[in-house]
Amino acid sequence: MQMIIAPAKAMRVDTDSWPVASTPALNAEAATLFRSLQQLTLAEAQAVWRCSDRLAATNYARLHATHFDGPRTPAVIGYVGIQYHYMAPDLFTAPAMAYAQANLRILSGLYGVLRPLDGIVPYRLEMQSRLPDHPSLYAFWGARLHDALDWSAPVLNLASQEYAKALTPYLRPGERFIECVFGRLQGARVQVRATRAKIARGAMVRYLAERQVTTLAGVQAFDHPEYRFDPARSSDDRLVFLERT
Repeated sequence: MQMIIAPAKAMRVDTDSWPVASTPALNAEAATLFRSLQQLTLAEAQAVWRCSDRLAATNYARLHATHFDGPRTPAVIGYVGIQYHYMAPDLFTAPAMAYAQANLRILSGLYGVLRPLDGIVPYRLEMQSRLPDHPSLYAFWGARLHDALDWSAPVLNLASQEYAKALTPYLRPGERFIECVFGRLQGARVQVRATRAKIARGAMVRYLAERQVTTLAGVQAFDHPEYRFDPARSSDDRLVFLERT
């Protein structure tokens, strides 16, 4: 059973916590996109990133100071965000990281699909971004992200819609893409709060890695003080976890 998560916008260089163990499977394609980014003017880059003047200047300077071939940080360590904070991959045991390397995949606008210990450089490029040379990253990547995953068992979706929809057009009959929903009851409706969902997704990855979970029954047993599995609101392709009251 594999699981997918989204990247984070903020990144860091960390060559000490875990060693790089692998190269991104779609590294050649990523190099093409990286060169396209480096050819942009500051104004063009800011339009792609849709950020403030200060962030644009900082990211533009970093872009032109970065060499695509290194130094590289393991992907799961390089991203800095809420989900990654609660995943705490820098504190993984060796068995937990080995499980993550085999089963966890990070979808990326630049790199396509990443294993946790794939070496990457800092960048800023969301999947929904539009480059002058590549106005749709969804079209650029096509079916390659789907085809990079192992569909012989269910794939657990712990990513945002922006990244999950890079896979859904290419699903084939018999392939199971299981959505995990973390929310609270608002009347009869399950309301998802973005920040809390990111926290829960990070905790879920950590839980699965620590326990070496390989079945959906193991996923449903997610033991978290703030969430409980709700079988009544779940289905074959949707697992709902509700905030405890």
